[in-house]
Amino acid sequence: MVKEFEGKNYWALILGGSEGLGLASAKKLARHGMNICIVHRDRRDDIPEIQKNFDQIIKERVEFISYNSDAVNPESRSKVISELSKKTGSEGKVRILLHSIARGNLKAMTDDKNEILRNADFKLTIEYMAVSLYDWVQDLFQMRLFAPDARVISFTSEGSSKAWKYYGAVSAAKSALEAITRNIALEFAQFGIRANCIQAGITDTKSFRMIPGNEQLAKYARIRNPFKKLTTPEDIANAVYLLSLDEASWINGAVIPVNGGEHLS
Repeated sequence: MVKEFEGKNYWALILGGSEGLGLASAKKLARHGMNICIVHRDRRDDIPEIQKNFDQIIKERVEFISYNSDAVNPESRSKVISELSKKTGSEGKVRILLHSIARGNLKAMTDDKNEILRNADFKLTIEYMAVSLYDWVQDLFQMRLFAPDARVISFTSEGSSKAWKYYGAVSAAKSALEAITRNIALEFAQFGIRANCIQAGITDTKSFRMIPGNEQLAKYARIRNPFKKLTTPEDIANAVYLLSLDEASWINGAVIPVNGGEHLS
């Protein structure tokens, strides 16, 4: 295994890295020598299992810190950034900011049996799954914690441009996330910051299984996909790793499908 980041004191700050795409990405980057800081929000009962995954990262002999706190809370964000600044020192910099927050409301707009989607549901979902990216970028930038060639990466989905029942608020958030990413790519480029979205294919994660009707979405994805299978968290982690390399420095402001060609039909 080539550890191209070893000795560079690069850090990956991962928002939502205790499971799924974020965790897989953390493990991948750690294997290549990148230090890892994970901000996650989980129940106390889930921590022992989560810690087992974190221990796998620590075994890669990289520096590792984690915070079980609300990534959208300004005080929590300030605490993490302040402590990360002390941890990295004058030479350590954030090479990767990875946004993998999956907190939103999955409700139908019309439903006789269940609560329908409300204005407040849109606000919460967009705040967590879109606007929070900008807040972290801005605060890291103000604290001068980004590496000279930093990469901002976030996860979107095909639902940003397609209508799925129960997905209205998340769809709006993903559309906003893509728009915010494009403007980050434009306005922060002068400071060496690149920003891109990875449009992940249908991936069997805990977050995906919370979507009503996910079984049908998965079945249809297998039919559409040229390889007749779902995307895995490791597929997405590989793409995150590729975007973190020096050779990816000219990729900026893109929404990149990583789905084996699922979007083709």
